[in-house]
Amino acid sequence: LVLSAMPPAKTDQLDLWAESGLDGDDQVMVDFLLPTGIYIQMEVPRESTIQHIKLLLWKEAQTYPLFSLLGEMEGHMFECVNQAAVHEELEDETRRLCDVRPFLPVLKLITRNCGRAERILDSKIGVLIGKGLHELDALQDQQVKDFRSKMKRISEEKMQRMQLMSWGEWLRSCYSTQLETESVENLIDKHEGVIKITMHYDQSQVCSVILALKKWQTTHGPEEDIGTRSDYVLRVSCRLEFLLEDHPLNQCKYIRDCLLANESPHLTLVHCDVVKAIFEKEICTIGSVLARKASNPPLPLPPKKRTPTVRTLSVFPALQLIKGALSFVPLAVRAGLFHGTELLCKTAVSSESSSRSEHVWNKTLEFDIAVCDLPRMARLCFAIYAVMDKVKKQRSTKNTHLNKYQTIRKAGKVHYPIAWVNTMVFDYRGQLKTGDIILHCWSSFPDELEEMLNPIGTIQTNPYTENATELHISFPEYSTQPVVFPAFDKILEKAAEIAGASDSMTIGRGGKKFYIELKEIMERDPLSQLCENEKDLIWTLRYDCRENFPQSLPKLLLSVKWSKHEDMAQLQALLQIWPKLSPRDALELLDFNYPDQYVREFAVNCLRDMSDDELLQYLLQLVQVLRYEPYYDCALSRFLLERAQSSRKIGHFLFWHLRSEMYMPAVSVHFALILEAYCRGCIPHIEVLKKQVEALSKLKAVNELIKLGTIKTKTKQAHLKEAMMTCLRQTGFIETLSNLHSPLNPNILLAGVHVERCKYMDSKMKPLWIVYHNKLLGGDTVGIIFKNGDDLRQDMLTLQIFRVDGSAMEGRDHSGLIEVVSSADTIANIQKTSSNMAAAAAFNKDALLNWLKDKNSGDALDKAIEEFTLSCAGYCVATYVLGIGDRHSDNIMVRSTGQLFHIDFGHILGNFKSKFGIKRERVPFILTHDFIHVIQQGKTGNTEKFGNFRQYCEEAYLILRKNGNLFITLFALMLTAGLPELTSVKDIQYLKDSLALGKTDEEALKQFRQKFDEALRESWTTKVNWMAHIVAHPS
Repeated sequence: LVLSAMPPAKTDQLDLWAESGLDGDDQVMVDFLLPTGIYIQMEVPRESTIQHIKLLLWKEAQTYPLFSLLGEMEGHMFECVNQAAVHEELEDETRRLCDVRPFLPVLKLITRNCGRAERILDSKIGVLIGKGLHELDALQDQQVKDFRSKMKRISEEKMQRMQLMSWGEWLRSCYSTQLETESVENLIDKHEGVIKITMHYDQSQVCSVILALKKWQTTHGPEEDIGTRSDYVLRVSCRLEFLLEDHPLNQCKYIRDCLLANESPHLTLVHCDVVKAIFEKEICTIGSVLARKASNPPLPLPPKKRTPTVRTLSVFPALQLIKGALSFVPLAVRAGLFHGTELLCKTAVSSESSSRSEHVWNKTLEFDIAVCDLPRMARLCFAIYAVMDKVKKQRSTKNTHLNKYQTIRKAGKVHYPIAWVNTMVFDYRGQLKTGDIILHCWSSFPDELEEMLNPIGTIQTNPYTENATELHISFPEYSTQPVVFPAFDKILEKAAEIAGASDSMTIGRGGKKFYIELKEIMERDPLSQLCENEKDLIWTLRYDCRENFPQSLPKLLLSVKWSKHEDMAQLQALLQIWPKLSPRDALELLDFNYPDQYVREFAVNCLRDMSDDELLQYLLQLVQVLRYEPYYDCALSRFLLERAQSSRKIGHFLFWHLRSEMYMPAVSVHFALILEAYCRGCIPHIEVLKKQVEALSKLKAVNELIKLGTIKTKTKQAHLKEAMMTCLRQTGFIETLSNLHSPLNPNILLAGVHVERCKYMDSKMKPLWIVYHNKLLGGDTVGIIFKNGDDLRQDMLTLQIFRVDGSAMEGRDHSGLIEVVSSADTIANIQKTSSNMAAAAAFNKDALLNWLKDKNSGDALDKAIEEFTLSCAGYCVATYVLGIGDRHSDNIMVRSTGQLFHIDFGHILGNFKSKFGIKRERVPFILTHDFIHVIQQGKTGNTEKFGNFRQYCEEAYLILRKNGNLFITLFALMLTAGLPELTSVKDIQYLKDSLALGKTDEEALKQFRQKFDEALRESWTTKVNWMAHIVAHPS
């Protein structure tokens, strides 16, 4: 068996396109292959555009034979093999060669076909999403073709509607400021009803300022378009967010944030003509593409054929052969039918087969379930395993992979999983599959298996077919006509028939007798298992559940017998009258346990009530649960596309969430299809995103140069920093890294890199510290940390939990950006600055308070200490509940305003670092005497302040407990994301235990107080750890 894996990175080829930063050579030798059969080799500048290189080639080709046969230069374009080892046509000739980064420096000149505008758009989309559209064409998959055709039609209609927008409507959808409608009377009263604003404007605008601001003192109706009464609009000075006239100033989140921080809001007066110019440019971009498209609309898809009856048959696939498996070892196949994680009937097992190359069973596997009882989302899961003699345990741990998964089935025999694969029983059109199918299997196993089967795994087959185990199966023909899953109206007819045949007065009513028992079951957390008796009770009292516990719909769905079509029909009928859930409660229904398409459609309809800001908060999970969707055209895909194409900000973050996982084979096609649909429905956004992708590619090249310099040459830090600066000053780098929207916040415009202030950090991944000038506010800078090699989704998940009751953003293939917090420093730096000796620094309890005193005085100091006390309470509770590890003094920061916060969430859910088998972090949370010294304002006996702090901690803990079920859901939805410390339900159990779910508030508080006292008692161990860290990392 050959294990499939992604091809390793070609380090030498990477150097070819990036190494000029170190050696100063900007030329590269390229081989050109001409259609006339002529081969030309010549040096070209790395930084040249493809257009310029073609011009150089044309001049050179004139001196070679057969030049006259080439014809016009515009009739040709280059083709290369890209870094993914795929042929790529270079339609977009404005790209630079160093950005194209061919796998080898070979360019082939080919004849250009007609329809150039369409091809350029396709080429740009392919480069942007990280997968050429010709790769999707080559799949020859009817489901892919149907989805692309449908989305293309919808996207073009969206672009046509955008052309009819007014500039005001466009501004609302793209750059309106974030709003908060909750009352803030206390906040306004605190500022005596007056909001003091710092205005930025040109000298020529002085006369308009007073007039414009007077109009902002009243609230205008939303039916009036922007700009009808004024030639100016107000913009948040530091970013591309406009304050629209149909909302009062105090509803603007930026204004509220400034008021809370006692800072003056900065607004800029912008002439409407400036905004209109940007709008008209975008409309022209759309027009240039749509105008060149064929006028004939695509033909509508034929209606689905429905078969009125389904025969009751129970015979299933015949297993024929398997390629690429182990030689001379007996192999067997286990198969199971699942609906979510529920096994629908007993698994089927083949006989054992021994062979040198191919294993052939020719055995029919039968499942004890009627075809009419198969749920629509039933999946067939296979496991191929070796049957080996049981051997005595050896001390050697070389075969840890096999030992991990071995399961003894009978005396003297051990079964070792080799490969797994899943496939749907019905295709995307609802037809029962028939005929021969080849399944290319996966060889990597999750931590938890169901009888060696992996039902939670993807239904996509392994795309690396050459190295994958190959399983051939055959579905029998059940009739001459396709067997089609019944239409939804037929399902409701069946439910009505069942209801009519039973006594409607007795259905699902339990009265007071069972209410208390039902209430106890329904209030359990999402991780709690239901026993069969409880499931039967819930199903029997389903109408009571609807009336009294509608938010517990997930528990009812887990109680349905999905292997009975009568129960499934009754559930669908009940779902039609089920009350709408809050978006937070509906999130759980998108988990893998609830695969039914109508349930998921119900959940998505509940999500429609989410505001854009709420949707952004849960976008991380919504993208991850796309993995659970077996078909490309689903309610969730359509919902995300609709919202992304209606809000530029949601579109930006959806793009990056999807784009960052395009390297994962199980989701690359599905995510590529959604990305293509988004780009076609938001054409003006393509260039903006393309600029960001190119900038991140440049930063990755710089980062890998530094890593290479560190490994290969052991170059001194000063020389490497100089090489980094030289690289950033190159023309190609300057142009690519300048004038772009920040990937962390698309409303911030980055002007250019402040090269002198850039550096790299001396940790394992050598993150880059990049400082930008803010294009919209002179003198303002924006700091960004670029990290290549770490998956930042775990950090994002942790920060998300911090935000739920109250920014990180990943890039491609385990690289990403982190926002730099201004006016802040680490505890370690503060301690080191105040001590002459590194070892003594950690024990200097006055250092932190003195630092805050240096930054603040008078009332500002009191406010900073209060901020520190509140944020420290939040920090202590959150790090305890989430089990955040690596809590050394370099990972804890304090702002000059007193806010304390944690950075780097690489270790969560109690996964603390250990050395020599001993856990370094023994305390439940960090509560050192430095912190207590600040909280008590430097007065040892200030028990009142410390009592307040303890009270804050307990209040924060109870608030987190109230949201315990939501937290568990958010983590559970990330289980298949591939995060190293979140791979099974056991990992989430840590959260359940720390929140003491299932206990009363009194019991939970008692547990928390014990942990609080323990942290206080053991604070000296934290000091020792911090001292060791400071000594080990002096710089």
